[in-house]
Amino acid sequence: MKQKIYPTLDAAVADIPDGAAIMFGGFGGAGFPNNLIQALARKGTRNITAISNNCGTNEGELSQLFKTGQIKHMIASFPGPRSVYFQEQFAKGQVTVELNPQGILCERMRSAASGVYGFYTAVGVGTEVAIGKEERVINGRRVILEMPLAADYALIKAEKADGLGNLVYRKAARNFNPIMAMAAKTTIVEVEEIVPVGALDPEVIVTPSIFVHRIVQAKGIRYAG
Repeated sequence: MKQKIYPTLDAAVADIPDGAAIMFGGFGGAGFPNNLIQALARKGTRNITAISNNCGTNEGELSQLFKTGQIKHMIASFPGPRSVYFQEQFAKGQVTVELNPQGILCERMRSAASGVYGFYTAVGVGTEVAIGKEERVINGRRVILEMPLAADYALIKAEKADGLGNLVYRKAARNFNPIMAMAAKTTIVEVEEIVPVGALDPEVIVTPSIFVHRIVQAKGIRYAG
């Protein structure tokens, strides 16, 4: 059985190459893999396509990677008024962004995870969101085609993992993390605690081990919003 537990954060992200598409879990300050993000900043991977709900808050979350100029393209639903480094770089043309309605962002990832090759939705019809997308009329409603969204890596956060990689999340910190774990080729998770195999109640496991490739225990980095 392949060893999934990594000794350090830096070891867990050591092979992420320039140009990678990376999903980052988290929403509203909860469930962000802040320790892994800092490790990626130390590694210096560049030209990242980042997929996340927002684009950093003050000095935290993805702000670390915008501050070091490592992200070239952002796919998000809410950049946020305090995404200061993203906003500065976007204004200068140093980073591009693709905005997705939040539910559509989730569904695109779920489609990639489930092997669904696109779906039609009425969300965004007649707006800038629809530019360049196929449009049809289904059951009398105008709809546009949205494509699945996958990534090379997902950096996510959970509360607990066992040695196999089964994951349990803490309340609202679950958010995007489970769906990203399913939609990426390689999922790297930082957890507060690693427990023995068999210690987790199967009824509370949210992400099964088949979707998890690397686990690292990390505590302590939390940013105020």
